[in-house]
Amino acid sequence: MHARRLLIGAVPLVLVATACGGEDASTTTSDSGKKLDRVTLTLNWYPYGEHAPFYYGKQQKIFEKHGIDLEVRAGQGSQKTVQATAAGQTDFGWADTPALLSGVDQGVKVKSLGVFLQTTPASVQSFGAEGISKPADLKGRTIAGTAGDALSKTFPIFLKKNGIGESDVKVQNTDPAGKIAAVISGKTDGLLGYASDQGPTMQDKAKKPVSYLRFSEHGLNFYSNGLLAGQKILATKPELARRMVAAVSEAWTAAAKAPGPAVTAMQGASEQLPPESVLSEQFATTLTLLHTEATEGQAPGTNTEADWQQTIDVFAEAGMVASPKAVAEYWDTKTALKG
Repeated sequence: MHARRLLIGAVPLVLVATACGGEDASTTTSDSGKKLDRVTLTLNWYPYGEHAPFYYGKQQKIFEKHGIDLEVRAGQGSQKTVQATAAGQTDFGWADTPALLSGVDQGVKVKSLGVFLQTTPASVQSFGAEGISKPADLKGRTIAGTAGDALSKTFPIFLKKNGIGESDVKVQNTDPAGKIAAVISGKTDGLLGYASDQGPTMQDKAKKPVSYLRFSEHGLNFYSNGLLAGQKILATKPELARRMVAAVSEAWTAAAKAPGPAVTAMQGASEQLPPESVLSEQFATTLTLLHTEATEGQAPGTNTEADWQQTIDVFAEAGMVASPKAVAEYWDTKTALKG
């Protein structure tokens, strides 16, 4: 459903000057008289359940507490968000780590401020009646995938780790937006997607239960979505970056404690917003992805160098990173939360 890897035109950054005396276009004033920095955050896609913490954080004035007047913008693919963030067309981005790694590999000036979805939601999704409950059940099946994206690039590694040959499973090249339709129509037995994204939508459309064969539960894990900033803002406004990291982490903590209200806070976020039942399931699944064994019990967004290295190694093996660099080239440890 979500074409997260699309490369499209730049998202313009428009700042509107406030009417309050003494302020410039980059600041505003809260109802209590506190001066706030105007900050834009561009998502990886149109709003869906995973993004609830940003809207809840705004509603609960968590960002305001950290001196931030946040504007959340829809994205149109993680690669595009990575590029727009590096170019300064948005202050911060929310994007998939593989897109960040690939961008840095190509010289894009951007760094992660912390990955929040530390267990990958990558999975094979199928209707329960198909009986795909373990990797061996994939033999002889046809799965919808999109050539060149992180899912299709890592699927062969997943198969190898589970003793299955690539030739045992047919991956049918399918446009990202058409994968759900391919499964519902019976053209494929399942799809490569994110457990926190396509599955709940497919289940809602077909009114049939969806099962998930998660990569992370069968020997393959890597970092997924997180917060990022361009190197220019890190050089000129490191204090703002630290406040943004703290605010986002606090917003995720608050939303995890109140998932129902967090999802409700998304009302009106987008004309493309999924039904609330889908949003709720998407966010519930998202909350299972926040940690690895190394960061369990720590604040959302807390990363470790070992987890980063594991992710870099996976995507080097997958061919998405041609020249692997040191962890510090991808992750800004000066502003990030460290485990």
